Amino acid sequence: MSSTPQNNEDSLYHRLYHGLIVSCHRDEKRRYETLEFLIGFVKSVEEGGAVALRIEGKDNLRAIRHETKLPIIAFVMGDYDDGAQLITPTLNDIEELFSAGADIVACDVTSRKRPNGLDGFSFLEAARARFNKPLWADVAAFREGVKAASIGADFVATTLSGYTPATSRKDQSRPDFQLIRDLAFSLTIPVIAEGRIYTQEDAAYAIAEGAYAVVVGTAITRPRILARMFSTTISHVAQSLHAS
Repeated sequence: MSSTPQNNEDSLYHRLYHGLIVSCHRDEKRRYETLEFLIGFVKSVEEGGAVALRIEGKDNLRAIRHETKLPIIAFVMGDYDDGAQLITPTLNDIEELFSAGADIVACDVTSRKRPNGLDGFSFLEAARARFNKPLWADVAAFREGVKAASIGADFVATTLSGYTPATSRKDQSRPDFQLIRDLAFSLTIPVIAEGRIYTQEDAAYAIAEGAYAVVVGTAITRPRILARMFSTTISHVAQSLHAS
């Protein structure tokens, strides 16, 4: 079963246990999403009860580290050869993120080959050998989570379920509760529910299924996407009413 926290209330594990982690990102292609915009979200979610933050980018991390004492799970975004997004491409990225103030660094631990030829498991092995600090494995499938835990990941998150070629057929409108449940039942390290958690009910159900903590991003810090979801739903209902 997924682990319970250490007794020390100040420990990183204890602070995350059964809490809300908010993924605060900004789209740099949109001019209004400035660093100040991102910091505003950070302050708001901290006041709202978030226990930790997930932050992309070294510059964002450095700025936010000065604004909050919350634990930060950090990563940088790169690309696979096919153009798919790659979470934390290099070991130097990990080192720079820890140096910039990350408490935990997240990286892609899937079977896909990185541009340097390593798959996610070999990359994690190299990272584990080099860093004696918390590493967070973003996985897409059960076997990936199990292997990441065996290599030495401190946390396993369901972040990439539905976003890899091997899992692309999964429902991309709902969280992967089956994966959350299976990993939580099988592993003794914290299993983090992440990916398509849009409602309070989704978050509560993930905890009930064994998640150690829950990461929410879009439903809190992507008002543009949320507004589109609402407007699209309203439009579809209105069209059906007019058609009847």
